[in-house]
Amino acid sequence: MDRDGTEPEAPLEGPGQAPEAAGRIFGDRLPLAVRYTELLATAGVQRGLIGPREVPRLWDRHVLNCAVLAELLPAEVSLCDVGSGAGLPGIPVALARPDVSVTLLEPLLRRTTFLEEVVRELGLENVTVLRGRAEEMVGKLGVDVVTARAVAPLDRLAGWGMPLLRPYGQMLALKGDTAEQELVESRAALTRLGAVKWSVIGVGEGVLVTPTRVVRVEAGESPGGVKAATRRARAARAGRGGKGGEGAGRRGGSRGRR
Repeated sequence: MDRDGTEPEAPLEGPGQAPEAAGRIFGDRLPLAVRYTELLATAGVQRGLIGPREVPRLWDRHVLNCAVLAELLPAEVSLCDVGSGAGLPGIPVALARPDVSVTLLEPLLRRTTFLEEVVRELGLENVTVLRGRAEEMVGKLGVDVVTARAVAPLDRLAGWGMPLLRPYGQMLALKGDTAEQELVESRAALTRLGAVKWSVIGVGEGVLVTPTRVVRVEAGESPGGVKAATRRARAARAGRGGKGGEGAGRRGGSRGRR
């Protein structure tokens, strides 16, 4: 009992040893995946990127759950992980597929700082960290695959992610139990954004106890309404700049607080 008469909280468990499935997914890069999981459990928790109660289930619920997206990727594609946060799913995918070029796109400074430290420590030559929002990257960044996890409802996510796709690219969104309902509600938006096919699929079957549920949206020849999205992004940037010093000061100040 503590001096104030309260019972001390029991220490939370660590991430534990890597499960057998991790070896099957990461192969000879398993030591890097182990180190990444350790960083999530320590620095990730300390900086508020991972909840402390998630630590005991980091492997199953987070790292492996994301890494199996690698099953859906063709060889040597480029990928942008929108709203990457602590690097999920981008870093597990990059570890499982060193042939894939991964961009971790994240607007918050404290998160990009963590991501840069992880990439540097793990020596991930196939990963780039980019600070910014998806709508700011339209016309600047084009990739074959966009991924996202717990970022936004599907229709809003598609509005951010589809304009970043090259022709015939795909967006992969981890969605869990809400996948089918979100897909039904987002069909009009997906069609407007240039999607030609969409489905809910399970990945990691035979590897994970519970397969990962993914919404896969496949783009046509002109995904995302790129020209219109580019105009909107330019107008938004011009509008912010047109407010002069006061607007610029607010933007800079908000970044400083992140």
